[in-house]
Amino acid sequence: MQIGVIGCGVISSAYLRGLARSSLIKVKSIADIDQEAARAQAKAFNVSAATVEAVLLDPDIELVVNLTVPTAHFDVSCRILNAGKHVYSEKPLCASLQDAVKLIDLANERGLRVGGAPDTFLGASHQAAREAIDNGVIGTVLSGSLSVLSRGMESWHPNPDFFFRTGGGPVLDLGPYYLAQLVNLLGPVKEVFASASTGFGTRTIGSGPRAGEVIPVETPTSYSAILSHHNGARITFEASWDVLTHRRMPIELYGTLGSLSVPDPNFFGDILSVSVQHADWEPIDISSYAFGAPNRLLRSGKSVADYRSIGVIDMVAAIHQGRPHRANGELALHVLEVLEAITLSATERRIVKIFSSCARPDPVPCGADEGVFLAEARFRTG
Repeated sequence: MQIGVIGCGVISSAYLRGLARSSLIKVKSIADIDQEAARAQAKAFNVSAATVEAVLLDPDIELVVNLTVPTAHFDVSCRILNAGKHVYSEKPLCASLQDAVKLIDLANERGLRVGGAPDTFLGASHQAAREAIDNGVIGTVLSGSLSVLSRGMESWHPNPDFFFRTGGGPVLDLGPYYLAQLVNLLGPVKEVFASASTGFGTRTIGSGPRAGEVIPVETPTSYSAILSHHNGARITFEASWDVLTHRRMPIELYGTLGSLSVPDPNFFGDILSVSVQHADWEPIDISSYAFGAPNRLLRSGKSVADYRSIGVIDMVAAIHQGRPHRANGELALHVLEVLEAITLSATERRIVKIFSSCARPDPVPCGADEGVFLAEARFRTG
């Protein structure tokens, strides 16, 4: 399938690297309101630069990846759908739940598909965790914890302002990775209860031409939430940009027979561990799953598995096969509602019910590469 990309910011490099590795997709052209940015990325990845209008009017392009800023997601995705093309959006699906509902309705009216990041839950560690849950390795999951804790982005990001403005914060920025993985493992959320605080009134930019500049903080930077799932599991979620160091695991799930320790869902593969009936923690082999081998070096020196774009690849395969794609619009909408409910609950100090729902995405079959998306799913779960 020939596809287009709109938006050539920082995240576009990760997508374009992943898409370039695929034999199922060809990026025909990329666009940005900043034509110079589009030309630079086009040169770096050996594709054509175009205007947004040209991408939308190109009859060869069947799907467009929307990598614009979150506030533009709704408008740009609607333009893509109205041009008769499928859309895959970077997270969040839209800046508000209301817009996300309108977007899904428009896609359904036009018989087109919506996909949405994150797709990290399709990675090896997270699919192996899914298999362990589905096979009852730790029994029935009763409770668990999610932890996304750091000091924030201002030390390394040259323009971190939007992280600390209204609509930013750790829940909306990093929460999608954790919530998408949680729905993959346990299914949809029924209700949430949360509280929030702001650790610092200002932040100081630590890198780039604006280093030393002080910026205001307009949004809470620490959240504590309780997520109740339809299957009965109760999960605590801690998200903060006020933490210097910690020793908490990204995800732990506690079942009737044991516990599961799941690595950072911001990446695709890392150490997955299980403890059954008071036994020592043991690693679970993830090598039979694709998208788990380290392929990117972080600033810290750690090597991680980063296969962003496999959600797009699965979507393209699913369109050809006539099956549901996994990183779909309904999942992205449900995750967005849960994230909005956390902020609303913290503001109004009350339990907030979740009205949307979604099916657990089909598990990814074992295999070595993108061919897993062409294989028949081993089983389907609701």
